[in-house]
Amino acid sequence: MTVADTERRLAVDPARTALVLVDLMDRIVGLPLEPRKGDEVLATAEELAAAFRAVGALVVLVRVERPGVPEQPPGSQLVSGLAADGDMEIVKRTLGGFQGTGLHERLRERGISTLVLGGVATNLGVESTARAAGDLGYDLVFVEDAMSALTAPEHEAAVRLDFPRLGTVVTGSEVHFV
Repeated sequence: MTVADTERRLAVDPARTALVLVDLMDRIVGLPLEPRKGDEVLATAEELAAAFRAVGALVVLVRVERPGVPEQPPGSQLVSGLAADGDMEIVKRTLGGFQGTGLHERLRERGISTLVLGGVATNLGVESTARAAGDLGYDLVFVEDAMSALTAPEHEAAVRLDFPRLGTVVTGSEVHFV
C-alpha cells in the first residue's frame, strides 16, 4: 500500500446515501469464507454502520429467508447486536435484495441515490443486489473489506473485474461524509 492509497478518501452525502449490508446472519457469517472470515467482515460492517448512524445516514440490513419454508433454519436472523433503532430491515427470498422486497420504493421515498455495499457473499448476494441497484440508477460504492465469499478467487473476481464496472471499490476506512 502506498501513501496515496492510505490518503484516499471517498466522500458521500449522508442525506442521500445508505449503507446496505447483505446476509450478515449467523448461519452465513459462520461459513468458511475467504479472503477474510465472517467475524472480520462483521467487524468492518459494524464500524461502518456505527459511522453511518452517527451522521444520521440510513443503514439497510438485508437478510434471506427460504421461500415456501414455514420454519427457517437456525441462524436465519441478523447477527445479534447488528441492528439498531432506525435501521431498515429487508427480507429477501431471492439472491438479490431488490426483487419483491419494496427496497427500491423505500429508498426513493428517502431520497437515497447512493448505496454503499458490504456483506456475504461478495459474488452472490452483494453482487446481485448491486446489479439490480445499478439497473435502477443508484450510484454504487463497494467496501471490499466489508465482504467475503466462499472462495478467495470468487471474491477477487467480483472485486477486481465486476465491481469497478458498476461503481467505486474502496475500503471501510476510505468512506467519509461531506
